[in-house]
Amino acid sequence: MMSIKIVTDSASDLPLHFFEEHDVQFIPLRVHLNNEEYLDLETIQPLDIYKHIRNGAHPKTSQAAPAAIYNTFESIIKNGDACIYIAFSSQLSGTYQTSVMMQQEIKENYPDAQIEIIDTKCASMGQGLVVHHAVQLLKQSLPFEEIVEETKKYSRHMEHIFTVDDLDFLAKGGRVSKASAFVGGLLNIKPLLHVEDGKLIPIEKIRGRKKVLKRMIELMEERGRNLSSQTIAISHGDDEQTALELKQLIQEKFGCQSFIINTIGAAVGSHAGPGTIALFFSNDPLL
Repeated sequence: MMSIKIVTDSASDLPLHFFEEHDVQFIPLRVHLNNEEYLDLETIQPLDIYKHIRNGAHPKTSQAAPAAIYNTFESIIKNGDACIYIAFSSQLSGTYQTSVMMQQEIKENYPDAQIEIIDTKCASMGQGLVVHHAVQLLKQSLPFEEIVEETKKYSRHMEHIFTVDDLDFLAKGGRVSKASAFVGGLLNIKPLLHVEDGKLIPIEKIRGRKKVLKRMIELMEERGRNLSSQTIAISHGDDEQTALELKQLIQEKFGCQSFIINTIGAAVGSHAGPGTIALFFSNDPLL
Protein backbone atom coordinates (compact mmCIF):
# COMPACT_ATOMS: atom_id res chain seq x y z
CA MET A 1 0.00 0.00 0.00
CA MET A 2 1.28 3.45 -0.92
CA SER A 3 2.18 5.66 1.99
CA ILE A 4 2.83 9.41 2.07
CA LYS A 5 6.27 10.60 3.09
CA ILE A 6 6.92 14.10 4.37
CA VAL A 7 10.22 15.75 3.49
CA THR A 8 11.56 19.13 4.56
CA ASP A 9 14.97 20.81 4.71
CA SER A 10 17.24 21.71 7.57
CA ALA A 11 16.06 25.36 7.55
CA SER A 12 12.98 24.09 9.43
CA ASP A 13 15.15 24.04 12.59
CA LEU A 14 13.31 21.07 14.07
CA PRO A 15 15.16 18.92 16.62
CA LEU A 16 16.84 15.82 15.19
CA HIS A 17 14.67 13.58 17.36
CA PHE A 18 11.54 15.02 15.66
CA PHE A 19 12.67 13.68 12.28
CA GLU A 20 13.36 10.26 13.76
CA GLU A 21 10.15 10.02 15.78
CA HIS A 22 7.85 11.10 12.95
CA ASP A 23 9.65 9.47 10.01
CA VAL A 24 10.25 12.85 8.35
CA GLN A 25 13.28 13.14 6.05
CA PHE A 26 15.26 16.36 5.84
CA ILE A 27 17.55 17.66 3.12
CA PRO A 28 20.53 19.59 4.51
CA LEU A 29 21.38 23.10 3.40
CA ARG A 30 25.11 23.75 3.04
CA VAL A 31 27.30 25.90 5.27
CA HIS A 32 30.69 27.25 4.13
CA LEU A 33 33.11 27.95 6.94
CA ASN A 34 36.90 28.43 6.92
CA ASN A 35 37.14 27.09 3.32
CA GLU A 36 35.23 23.92 4.20
CA GLU A 37 31.72 22.88 3.19
CA TYR A 38 29.43 21.35 5.82
CA LEU A 39 25.94 19.86 5.74
CA ASP A 40 23.56 21.47 8.21
CA LEU A 41 22.55 19.02 10.97
CA GLU A 42 24.71 16.29 9.45
CA THR A 43 28.35 17.39 9.49
CA ILE A 44 27.87 20.61 11.47
CA GLN A 45 25.64 21.13 14.48
CA PRO A 46 23.94 24.38 15.57
CA LEU A 47 26.20 25.13 18.54
CA ASP A 48 29.33 24.75 16.35
CA ILE A 49 28.27 27.68 14.19
CA TYR A 50 27.69 30.04 17.12
CA LYS A 51 31.08 29.16 18.58
CA HIS A 52 32.75 29.97 15.23
CA ILE A 53 30.81 33.24 14.82
CA ARG A 54 31.75 34.36 18.33
CA ASN A 55 35.36 33.64 17.42
CA GLY A 56 35.11 36.00 14.44
CA ALA A 57 34.18 33.60 11.61
CA HIS A 58 31.82 34.71 8.82
CA PRO A 59 30.04 31.58 7.58
CA LYS A 60 28.17 31.62 4.29
CA THR A 61 25.41 29.29 3.19
CA SER A 62 24.15 27.76 -0.02
CA GLN A 63 21.00 25.94 -0.98
CA ALA A 64 20.57 22.19 -0.68
CA ALA A 65 22.52 20.24 -3.32
CA PRO A 66 20.36 19.32 -6.34
CA ALA A 67 21.58 15.71 -6.15
CA ALA A 68 20.55 15.47 -2.48
CA ILE A 69 17.04 16.67 -3.38
CA TYR A 70 16.76 14.35 -6.39
CA ASN A 71 18.02 11.31 -4.47
CA THR A 72 15.62 11.94 -1.60
CA PHE A 73 12.66 12.18 -3.97
CA GLU A 74 13.79 9.16 -5.98
CA SER A 75 14.21 6.91 -2.93
CA ILE A 76 10.59 7.65 -1.92
CA ILE A 77 9.16 7.21 -5.42
CA LYS A 78 11.12 3.97 -6.05
CA ASN A 79 9.54 2.62 -2.87
CA GLY A 80 6.10 3.25 -4.40
CA ASP A 81 5.28 6.10 -2.01
CA ALA A 82 4.06 9.67 -2.49
CA CYS A 83 6.11 12.67 -1.37
CA ILE A 84 5.21 16.06 0.10
CA TYR A 85 8.21 18.38 0.34
CA ILE A 86 7.69 21.31 2.74
CA ALA A 87 10.29 23.84 1.61
CA PHE A 88 12.10 26.86 3.05
CA SER A 89 10.76 30.22 1.76
CA SER A 90 11.59 30.79 -1.92
CA GLN A 91 12.35 34.42 -0.97
CA LEU A 92 15.24 33.36 1.29
CA SER A 93 16.83 30.43 -0.56
CA GLY A 94 17.07 28.90 -4.02
CA THR A 95 16.29 25.47 -2.52
CA TYR A 96 12.60 25.67 -3.49
CA GLN A 97 13.33 26.53 -7.15
CA THR A 98 15.87 23.71 -7.38
CA SER A 99 13.41 21.25 -5.85
CA VAL A 100 10.87 22.16 -8.56
CA MET A 101 13.50 21.37 -11.21
CA MET A 102 14.26 18.04 -9.51
CA GLN A 103 10.53 17.28 -9.33
CA GLN A 104 10.33 17.75 -13.12
CA GLU A 105 13.31 15.43 -13.64
CA ILE A 106 11.73 12.78 -11.41
CA LYS A 107 8.46 13.00 -13.36
CA GLU A 108 10.33 12.50 -16.64
CA ASN A 109 11.96 9.36 -15.23
CA TYR A 110 8.96 8.19 -13.19
CA PRO A 111 5.81 9.46 -14.96
CA ASP A 112 3.47 8.18 -12.21
CA ALA A 113 5.38 9.85 -9.40
CA GLN A 114 3.24 11.76 -6.91
CA ILE A 115 5.35 14.65 -5.59
CA GLU A 116 4.04 17.94 -4.25
CA ILE A 117 6.35 20.82 -3.31
CA ILE A 118 5.05 23.49 -0.95
CA ASP A 119 6.73 26.88 -0.82
CA THR A 120 5.89 27.66 2.80
CA LYS A 121 7.12 31.28 2.62
CA CYS A 122 8.26 30.42 6.14
CA ALA A 123 11.63 30.10 7.86
CA SER A 124 13.12 28.40 10.90
CA MET A 125 10.47 26.92 13.14
CA GLY A 126 7.70 28.73 11.29
CA GLN A 127 8.53 26.18 8.61
CA GLY A 128 9.00 23.61 11.39
CA LEU A 129 5.44 24.18 12.65
CA VAL A 130 4.13 23.65 9.10
CA VAL A 131 5.96 20.29 9.06
CA HIS A 132 4.56 19.50 12.52
CA HIS A 133 1.04 20.29 11.25
CA ALA A 134 1.49 18.08 8.17
CA VAL A 135 2.60 15.20 10.43
CA GLN A 136 -0.62 15.60 12.47
CA LEU A 137 -2.69 15.57 9.26
CA LEU A 138 -0.87 12.45 8.08
CA LYS A 139 -1.78 10.67 11.33
CA GLN A 140 -5.45 11.29 10.51
CA SER A 141 -5.03 9.20 7.34
CA LEU A 142 -6.29 12.01 5.15
CA PRO A 143 -5.90 11.74 1.36
CA PHE A 144 -2.80 13.19 -0.31
CA GLU A 145 -4.58 16.22 -1.85
CA GLU A 146 -6.22 17.17 1.43
CA ILE A 147 -2.94 17.03 3.37
CA VAL A 148 -1.35 19.25 0.70
CA GLU A 149 -4.18 21.81 0.75
CA GLU A 150 -4.40 21.98 4.55
CA THR A 151 -0.62 22.28 4.86
CA LYS A 152 -0.54 25.14 2.32
CA LYS A 153 -3.33 26.90 4.18
CA TYR A 154 -1.59 26.52 7.52
CA SER A 155 1.65 27.93 6.08
CA ARG A 156 -0.20 31.04 4.84
CA HIS A 157 -1.27 31.82 8.41
CA MET A 158 2.13 31.40 10.07
CA GLU A 159 3.42 34.39 12.07
CA HIS A 160 7.14 34.94 12.61
CA ILE A 161 8.20 37.54 15.18
CA PHE A 162 11.88 37.70 15.99
CA THR A 163 14.70 39.81 17.29
CA VAL A 164 18.41 39.59 16.49
CA ASP A 165 21.39 40.85 18.44
CA ASP A 166 23.00 42.31 15.34
CA LEU A 167 21.25 43.01 12.02
CA ASP A 168 24.64 43.07 10.27
CA PHE A 169 24.54 39.27 9.92
CA LEU A 170 21.26 39.43 7.99
CA ALA A 171 22.46 42.40 5.93
CA LYS A 172 25.75 40.70 4.96
CA GLY A 173 23.85 37.65 3.80
CA GLY A 174 21.49 39.82 1.76
CA ARG A 175 18.51 38.74 3.87
CA VAL A 176 17.51 42.30 4.82
CA SER A 177 18.42 45.48 3.00
CA LYS A 178 21.55 47.33 4.08
CA ALA A 179 19.38 50.37 4.81
CA SER A 180 17.57 48.35 7.47
CA ALA A 181 20.76 47.34 9.22
CA PHE A 182 21.79 49.52 12.10
CA VAL A 183 24.26 48.88 14.87
CA GLY A 184 22.33 48.71 18.09
CA GLY A 185 24.62 46.68 20.32
CA LEU A 186 26.19 49.59 22.18
CA LEU A 187 22.88 51.31 22.80
CA ASN A 188 21.12 48.06 23.68
CA ILE A 189 18.68 48.69 20.83
CA LYS A 190 17.02 45.54 19.53
CA PRO A 191 15.44 45.29 16.10
CA LEU A 192 12.14 43.46 15.88
CA LEU A 193 11.34 41.80 12.54
CA HIS A 194 8.67 39.62 11.00
CA VAL A 195 8.13 37.69 7.77
CA GLU A 196 5.87 39.07 5.06
CA ASP A 197 5.26 37.02 1.92
CA GLY A 198 8.38 35.02 2.69
CA LYS A 199 10.70 38.02 3.18
CA LEU A 200 12.27 39.39 6.36
CA ILE A 201 10.87 42.83 7.17
CA PRO A 202 12.02 44.99 10.12
CA ILE A 203 9.07 46.28 12.17
CA GLU A 204 10.57 48.50 14.86
CA LYS A 205 13.54 49.17 17.12
CA ILE A 206 13.22 48.66 20.86
CA ARG A 207 15.61 49.51 23.66
CA GLY A 208 16.35 46.62 26.01
CA ARG A 209 15.75 42.88 26.00
CA LYS A 210 12.87 42.88 28.50
CA LYS A 211 10.94 45.41 26.41
CA VAL A 212 11.51 43.33 23.27
CA LEU A 213 9.99 40.23 24.91
CA LYS A 214 7.07 42.31 26.16
CA ARG A 215 6.50 43.67 22.64
CA MET A 216 6.65 40.15 21.18
CA ILE A 217 3.86 39.11 23.55
CA GLU A 218 1.81 42.19 22.56
CA LEU A 219 2.17 41.35 18.86
CA MET A 220 1.25 37.75 19.60
CA GLU A 221 -1.94 38.92 21.30
CA GLU A 222 -2.77 41.22 18.35
CA ARG A 223 -2.13 38.64 15.65
CA GLY A 224 -2.74 35.22 17.21
CA ARG A 225 -6.03 33.33 17.31
CA ASN A 226 -6.98 30.55 19.76
CA LEU A 227 -3.43 30.59 21.07
CA SER A 228 -4.04 28.28 24.04
CA SER A 229 -4.95 25.39 21.72
CA GLN A 230 -1.93 25.82 19.42
CA THR A 231 1.56 24.38 19.43
CA ILE A 232 3.83 27.40 19.80
CA ALA A 233 7.43 27.33 18.56
CA ILE A 234 10.41 29.29 19.82
CA SER A 235 13.85 29.06 18.24
CA HIS A 236 16.98 30.74 19.52
CA GLY A 237 20.58 31.49 18.56
CA ASP A 238 22.21 29.68 21.49
CA ASP A 239 20.18 31.57 24.10
CA GLU A 240 17.98 28.93 25.69
CA GLN A 241 17.53 30.97 28.86
CA THR A 242 15.74 33.80 27.02
CA ALA A 243 13.71 31.27 24.99
CA LEU A 244 12.48 29.68 28.23
CA GLU A 245 11.74 33.11 29.67
CA LEU A 246 9.60 33.89 26.62
CA LYS A 247 7.85 30.52 26.96
CA GLN A 248 6.95 31.32 30.57
CA LEU A 249 5.55 34.74 29.61
CA ILE A 250 3.42 33.07 26.89
CA GLN A 251 2.16 30.40 29.30
CA GLU A 252 1.20 33.02 31.87
CA LYS A 253 -0.52 35.29 29.34
CA PHE A 254 -2.30 32.82 27.04
CA GLY A 255 -2.30 29.47 28.86
CA CYS A 256 -0.47 27.69 26.03
CA GLN A 257 0.59 24.14 26.91
CA SER A 258 2.26 22.79 23.78
CA PHE A 259 5.68 24.17 22.79
CA ILE A 260 8.58 23.20 20.57
CA ILE A 261 11.79 24.99 21.56
CA ASN A 262 15.02 24.44 19.68
CA THR A 263 18.33 26.03 18.73
CA ILE A 264 18.36 27.70 15.31
CA GLY A 265 20.36 25.46 12.96
CA ALA A 266 23.65 26.25 11.27
CA ALA A 267 22.12 27.40 7.96
CA VAL A 268 19.65 29.93 9.37
CA GLY A 269 21.94 30.70 12.32
CA SER A 270 24.75 31.76 9.97
CA HIS A 271 22.53 34.68 8.92
CA ALA A 272 20.65 35.41 12.14
CA GLY A 273 23.66 35.16 14.46
CA PRO A 274 23.95 34.40 18.19
CA GLY A 275 21.31 35.80 20.52
CA THR A 276 18.42 35.60 18.05
CA ILE A 277 15.02 34.88 19.59
CA ALA A 278 12.19 33.88 17.26
CA LEU A 279 8.53 33.19 18.00
CA PHE A 280 6.06 31.35 15.75
CA PHE A 281 2.29 30.84 15.95
CA SER A 282 -0.79 30.82 13.73
CA ASN A 283 -3.11 33.75 13.03
CA ASP A 284 -5.81 31.46 11.55
CA PRO A 285 -9.21 32.33 13.08
CA LEU A 286 -10.52 28.86 12.15
CA LEU A 287 -7.95 26.92 14.18
